[in-house]
Amino acid sequence: MGFPLEPYRAKVVESIPAPSREVREAALRRAGFNVFGLRSDEVVVDLLTDSGTGAMSDRQWSAMMTGDESYAGAHSFDELRTTVEDVFGMPWLLPVHQGRGAENVLGAALVKPGDVVPGNAHFDTTRAHIEHRGATALDCTVDAAKDLEADEPFKGNVDLRRLDAALREHAGHVPYVLLTITCNTAGGQPVSLANARDVREMCDRHGVPLILDAARHAENAFLVKEREKEVAAWSVAAIARAFADLADAVAMSGKKDALTNIGGILAFRERAWYDRCVPYAVLYEGFVTYGGLAGRDLAAMAVGLREALDERYLTHRVHQVRALADRMAGLGLPVMRPAGGHAVYVDANRFLPHLGRAEWPGQALVVELYREGGVRTVEIGGVMAGRDPATGKDRFDGPDLVRFAVPRRAYSNTHLAWVAEIAEAVWARREGVQGLEFELEAPILRHFTSRFRPRAAAPKLRV
Repeated sequence: MGFPLEPYRAKVVESIPAPSREVREAALRRAGFNVFGLRSDEVVVDLLTDSGTGAMSDRQWSAMMTGDESYAGAHSFDELRTTVEDVFGMPWLLPVHQGRGAENVLGAALVKPGDVVPGNAHFDTTRAHIEHRGATALDCTVDAAKDLEADEPFKGNVDLRRLDAALREHAGHVPYVLLTITCNTAGGQPVSLANARDVREMCDRHGVPLILDAARHAENAFLVKEREKEVAAWSVAAIARAFADLADAVAMSGKKDALTNIGGILAFRERAWYDRCVPYAVLYEGFVTYGGLAGRDLAAMAVGLREALDERYLTHRVHQVRALADRMAGLGLPVMRPAGGHAVYVDANRFLPHLGRAEWPGQALVVELYREGGVRTVEIGGVMAGRDPATGKDRFDGPDLVRFAVPRRAYSNTHLAWVAEIAEAVWARREGVQGLEFELEAPILRHFTSRFRPRAAAPKLRV
């Protein structure tokens, strides 16, 4: 068949919109050529993000019916705490409303002006929360992450020499090292267990804690099982636990590998860490046993954390993404290889070589994919990178990518084949794709709310 059988079947279906070309054109203009401004009923296949957009299982929906909505001490919290301790080995839990809630609490408790937080290609909200505290997010990802064609199995790895240099140079000003698995900004690429162990050893040598961003830890563990010979015989759950055992704390968006539509966690190995974060969790998220969530959301997350480690589910999940990457590469599209765990990444600079970096080729390609067939994707490049807070200059430190993020348990292979056809249609007329410029540039996380306009006579400058 070329891909694994879906380990589930449909019980409830949702109608997919079919907006006309005219409707799509009007929607783009209304949204300022920013697909975050589109309404869901204007989108045919929505690959904007895999965060909170998947389908929950019958067991999750069943658990929601027994959710305890008590303000304090709900049994749903106890169920989630037990699950988190089983999966991650960490007994001290603070639920949060989503991943950026965890980032906000950690930043308030641990990060101060002048600090440096090294890690592997911090994601947009992660970097923004660090910079909001007057600190610097320092990228220590391996060089292979920027080589989209390199057949490297672990492009999410930390460059140990860069990390060592950062820890030496900024000694006394590093509150923690952040290891993100899988590394979304670097193309959804995995981190090897060997590299994570080396990072832990280096943290110990410098007396710095290690925090794991575990939003996609199950997908990372599956790819490690496939690609790292030393643990090929281990279960995915055992590999995931081995990563967690290296960390002092886990920050996680439940909207990815807890298979929920909302939610997240902060989990700690030691009570002292928990105590430092509690005041800010109460201030920003809610009481310590609900963290901005309904009891039913806690219950769904407790079930989803276990379901995400099911190897039949992960086999289908990862291979569905891989099949889309293979199909697009077979059409000649410049796709990052190897495929990551949750999304396909296309090199917009090679897709639209006639556009300079100042014409935002990633955003231009996102617009054309929607214009052509109602497929919503997202730019992961210069627009998302934003401006350096110290200099005010745009960050041009990597390729302009377009991410096709596949929601979990939501779309069939037929839907994704349609996506590939739309991408092929844009590829066929790529030379006519027009660049963009800012009409309104938001000061923070600009890719979410900025507005663009077509650039009539764009320069061919490549920065």
